[in-house]
Amino acid sequence: MTTIKQDIWQELTWRGLIYQSTERELGRMMYKEQFSCYCGFDPTSDSLHVGNLVPLLGLARMQRAGHRPIALAGGATGLVGDPSGKSQERNLLSREELAANVRAIRKQLEHFVDFNAGEISAVLVDNASWLDGFNLLDFLRDIGKHFTINEMMSKDSVKSRMEQGISYTEFSYMLLQGYDFLHLFKTYGCRLQIGGSDQWGNILAGMELIRRIESKEAYGLTFPLITNADGQKFGKTASGTKCWLDPARTSPYKFYQFFIQVDDRDAVKFLRYFTFLSEAEINDLESKLAVAPEKRDAQRALARSLTEIVHGKTELERSEAASQALFGGDLTNLDERTLLEVFEEAPSYELSKEWFIEGRPLVDTLVEAKIESSKNTARQSLQGGGIYLNNIKVSDVKERLSENRLIYGKYLVVRKGKKNYYLIKVK
Repeated sequence: MTTIKQDIWQELTWRGLIYQSTERELGRMMYKEQFSCYCGFDPTSDSLHVGNLVPLLGLARMQRAGHRPIALAGGATGLVGDPSGKSQERNLLSREELAANVRAIRKQLEHFVDFNAGEISAVLVDNASWLDGFNLLDFLRDIGKHFTINEMMSKDSVKSRMEQGISYTEFSYMLLQGYDFLHLFKTYGCRLQIGGSDQWGNILAGMELIRRIESKEAYGLTFPLITNADGQKFGKTASGTKCWLDPARTSPYKFYQFFIQVDDRDAVKFLRYFTFLSEAEINDLESKLAVAPEKRDAQRALARSLTEIVHGKTELERSEAASQALFGGDLTNLDERTLLEVFEEAPSYELSKEWFIEGRPLVDTLVEAKIESSKNTARQSLQGGGIYLNNIKVSDVKERLSENRLIYGKYLVVRKGKKNYYLIKVK
């Protein structure tokens, strides 16, 4: 039996992560006994997103405390759709799409839990492996008889959908997830399900099924659903798009920036929710935030911690270098993809290669690219030390362009003053 390494209940409590629990003595039990616990993830996309971070880190915290994490990908329940937290029916994916998504999610899970940790090694299961071949009549007879319509309609995930309407397909989701818990209880000895507070009804259904069929106890623990200081659901960027864990969908740089830009009011709370930093370290960052919020030490610690967990140390270093580029850092160390991401919102202008081959005057270039309104104002900006090429100050009004100024042979970054960036591209 693995020795329990820490009081996971105390850890979750000071972090503010315990929302509901089905057992008053669960904390004491988890300190004395090893638990296998599971959390389900919806494979309706080929990537998890930052809205999944709390349960993902929940599994990681469980494993670090000496418990065994089980991640369940709903390859079967994804065919049905979970109504929890949804205002309308979802588009259903094919079996092939769901299977591909499950494979992609496995790679992301490896950043959070260890699949080679002996008897507490993480396990990834796909409920399609046991639900896909279930005969409908057998399921209704063996499982459906344990649920009443009254019980199911009393669950928040169903009640909240009654006015808009809910299909029988989504209505039946609770039975399927309840059976998942029973299957994992019988197969892996899993006694605990964790998840967001919107999963409370589904967790209770699984516990009740275990009690009725196995005459044994299982438990549930939910985390709070995360909102930002404005009351908005956490997980979307300023442009309204989700912040994904897959680097092909949200680059490490953009991921880093997402957390660097967190509101001061959220920074300390998110440090507790999303990092492994100690209580003392977070309290120290809270003090620094109160004294010098402009330094954004708390946000930087948050972004560093999560970027390294999700994308690794190398991508963290690249993201930090890219972030520093906006404050006068070396641009030539940025890879082309990151360079374009850093300046994707900057005004851009295309110039022919001849401008650089012929060595056209910089003054003319500033006017041509609409960075300055006239040659006279361009000269004034240069003489005043307000023009930078690739973050290097240029003050000579006679300066001419040259090919060796180009980054990757096709980009020139012009900065006017402290914050006004322009990207010139060679066409």
